[in-house]
Amino acid sequence: MIKDIIVHLEQAARDPARDFALTIAETFDAHLAAVAFAYEPDFPGYVMLEIPADIVAQMIAESEKAALAAIERFDAGARRSLVSAEHRLLKPAGASAPAVLSTLARRFDLGVFMQSEPNGVDNDDMIEASLFESGRPLIVVPYIQKDGLKLDHVVCGWDGSRAAARAINDGLPLLTKATTVDLLIVLNEKTNTAPNEIRGAEMAKHLARHDVKVQIVTVPAADIDVTNAILSYVADVSGTLIVMGGYGHAKLREMILGGVTRGMLQSMTVPVFMSH
Repeated sequence: MIKDIIVHLEQAARDPARDFALTIAETFDAHLAAVAFAYEPDFPGYVMLEIPADIVAQMIAESEKAALAAIERFDAGARRSLVSAEHRLLKPAGASAPAVLSTLARRFDLGVFMQSEPNGVDNDDMIEASLFESGRPLIVVPYIQKDGLKLDHVVCGWDGSRAAARAINDGLPLLTKATTVDLLIVLNEKTNTAPNEIRGAEMAKHLARHDVKVQIVTVPAADIDVTNAILSYVADVSGTLIVMGGYGHAKLREMILGGVTRGMLQSMTVPVFMSH
């Protein structure tokens, strides 16, 4: 069940993640916690020494003012939606906000974030930290998103992997409420040809036992075009949500996103539910 949700608030007046999270809370009668960050300037020490103290104080005050305004907008939306809600204003040191939020998210069922904007808001570190470090699923909402949660047609990416299995399992509360669910398998040179497991028959049986009836769909694509193949299919069927595993590997103590995960975060056209 989804009963406890956390959302990362944007400082701009228009916040698709906030609005989307409110509709999830309404759908599941869940509690929603909003987190806004008031940032301190994150410059190297030698740069900070050159910046007058009053300028630094002004930058901090402006960030806190923007965060408080975001909280006010969230509180107003929560009152209109009649959902159980709370807010938190956090003041992380330096670049620690992603780690702070990913740790906090461990106490919630689901995290909600806005996709990074080209030449605008950069949420990549925040999303990656929560995906790989929180142990919880998340939904990333396109920065162009206008609609709330819609479960008319959910498309689940399936390749037989651990991450895909985890995402489908974590997404069951959404899938059981969906009108239509597709199990989408992208065929390429990396696809395991072992018949039933990878081709979806066993997973379809498992989901049927949860009263989720799925249609198994296969589409061909070269390895470099997996993201485009998924998004093209979603567009063709008017999909409203993608459920997929979040892939990555550790390198020099940093998580490196898999190609499909990176491509989806950059190019998504509908909200994406991810789990690692």
